[in-house]
Amino acid sequence: MTNHIPKRKIRSTTVIGIRHKNKIALAADGQVTLGQTIMKQHAKKVRRIFKDKVVVGFAGATADAITLFEKFEGKLEHYHGNLTRSAVELAKDWRMDKALRRLEALLIAADDKTLLVISGSGDVIEPDDGIAAIGSGGPYATAAARALITHSNLNAKEIAETALKIAGNICIYTNQNVHCEEV
Repeated sequence: MTNHIPKRKIRSTTVIGIRHKNKIALAADGQVTLGQTIMKQHAKKVRRIFKDKVVVGFAGATADAITLFEKFEGKLEHYHGNLTRSAVELAKDWRMDKALRRLEALLIAADDKTLLVISGSGDVIEPDDGIAAIGSGGPYATAAARALITHSNLNAKEIAETALKIAGNICIYTNQNVHCEEV
């Protein structure tokens, strides 16, 4: 026998970031689930931080995400709003610190120029195509956003909202109550 406890599979929300036509929009659904039960319909998973210049969205455990928001805002203060540098420093701390390492969440962060995905494994990724999605409905939202960018004249916010609603029609951990912030 071993003392190995398998890590639980995270099933959560959907957050999408779109960089399109010189704008960046982040959108998330409002559903909160606990196991197989929907606990809340209108949660706000996208927030403005650092003097409202940075928008951050999360998928995963709420308390973990709030902890990461606070750490990230501290990094932004320390590095004078440099989003990329702050994200790299957060990812390093997240990966190396014993307490932070246990946090179960993913983040998307954006300012008026940059869109990033930040993970606890040390990843800081700027997507080539201007689409970043996390959470259980992320792949569905990404596919929808790619189609909308190619075959519509919608702006970044409209694409983010529409792609998220499409994901909500497919993913049981994503609902239609969309909150979107644009930078």
